[in-house]
Amino acid sequence: MAEDKKIGITVKKEDNFSEWYTQLVEQAELADIRYNIKGFVVYRAWSTITIEKMFRAMSDELEKNGHMPLTMPTLIPEKNFHIEAEHVEGFAPEVFWVTETGNGNKLEEKYALRPTSETAFYQMYSLWIRSYRDLPFKRYQRGSVFRAEKTKGTRPFFRGREFHWIEAHNVFATEEEARNQVKEDMEMTYDVLYKQFGIPHLFFERPQWDKFPGAESTFAADALMGSGKVLQLPSTHLLGQNFSKPFNVKFLDKDGKKKYAYITCYGPAISRIYGAMIALHSDNKGLRLPFNFVPQQIVIIPIGAEKDKKVTETCKELEKQLKSYTVSIDERDETPGWKFNQWELKGVPIRIEVGPNDVKNKTAVIVRRDTNTKETVDLKSVTSTVKKIEKEFTKNLIKQAEQSFDANTVEASTIDEIKKALGDNKIVKCCFCNIDMDVTEKARELEEKVGAEIRGVRMDKKEKAKGKCILSNKKANCVVYIAKSY
Repeated sequence: MAEDKKIGITVKKEDNFSEWYTQLVEQAELADIRYNIKGFVVYRAWSTITIEKMFRAMSDELEKNGHMPLTMPTLIPEKNFHIEAEHVEGFAPEVFWVTETGNGNKLEEKYALRPTSETAFYQMYSLWIRSYRDLPFKRYQRGSVFRAEKTKGTRPFFRGREFHWIEAHNVFATEEEARNQVKEDMEMTYDVLYKQFGIPHLFFERPQWDKFPGAESTFAADALMGSGKVLQLPSTHLLGQNFSKPFNVKFLDKDGKKKYAYITCYGPAISRIYGAMIALHSDNKGLRLPFNFVPQQIVIIPIGAEKDKKVTETCKELEKQLKSYTVSIDERDETPGWKFNQWELKGVPIRIEVGPNDVKNKTAVIVRRDTNTKETVDLKSVTSTVKKIEKEFTKNLIKQAEQSFDANTVEASTIDEIKKALGDNKIVKCCFCNIDMDVTEKARELEEKVGAEIRGVRMDKKEKAKGKCILSNKKANCVVYIAKSY
């Protein structure tokens, strides 16, 4: 028998979120930050399997809504960035540039490792789109993007210099159609992010001073982490004609006139969403994930099999019965307690234990990871019990996450109340004058006073301001949300 090695997270999520998250990622073997380029992280097998499932879920949703996949080059010529001035100004500080080949020869121009792909897509769209019959034109790709963000330390999945995402770029004949696409992006976010990944979130229109470089308006989902900070998840941008004009994305309309198209873009960063998912659902025992996105759904643990061969036989029979799930028998030379802890740490939703007494009584013990409860069931009832747990599992995670999210969203009417709420790890909503460009200085003043950011106004729910601006004491015309962010 191997030595009973100690495993498990040694700090509580509610006491020290940062250390808890670090230990979760390390001990559940999700990522390794020891790759020798700062800000670049190795995603290990357990996270990669889930992330692949997440990519498929998001891709299916896009394709269901009329998007088609394509693959664009990773390198973007420098000249592409300079076509849209605001865009290059916004991204230039974060670009990794490729300037020479392996033999030391300088390239004739610099090429960017894509930080985002607007300037690559729209160069090609100008060649592909000719007539109103080509519209709407909806395409997406999955891949890595690279941003030389300033980072004191890497927090896997939340922040890094390479992240893995999907980006959709859509072209329309009218502004109304483009705005409808933004609404569809929000609906897709809800259908996948909330219903499938179980992540409660608020969808905001970002303030004008915080929009995507080159966009007319930016909209984004924020989820609250256990640290009290929000993490931006999918964002969608109404680009209008800001890119179609410089990139010459035009079409011949029904009236025989050439017109500039209206463009939107949508960017679900799957690796970041994975970070939010593990942070929200996991607990002090380790990983928890929605049932359909775990790498393994069931583990069967034989107990005392060395004394009773029928234990192993029973386990193998159960494995056959449950073959429609991802299931394995853990026959490693470790103690049962070590195995229990390890599979809880790894987040397997259902653990089935079989010992000599279970064989004798024709029963098995089923332990579920969503409620951390166990029950003894007849062997004939194992499959039906598993099916019941499957139906309940993700719903339970969503309910628990939603209760926490609601409890940590509060109102404030004074600067001191905002500071106190932020100190208690809350999202705060308050009345404000407006979120237009002409109040940027007031917004910056408020953000400096409270040490957090104005995230925007809600898009999924209309909220009327009932009071005065929290800063100027004048009549407010909007309700804004304030939070610390990653």
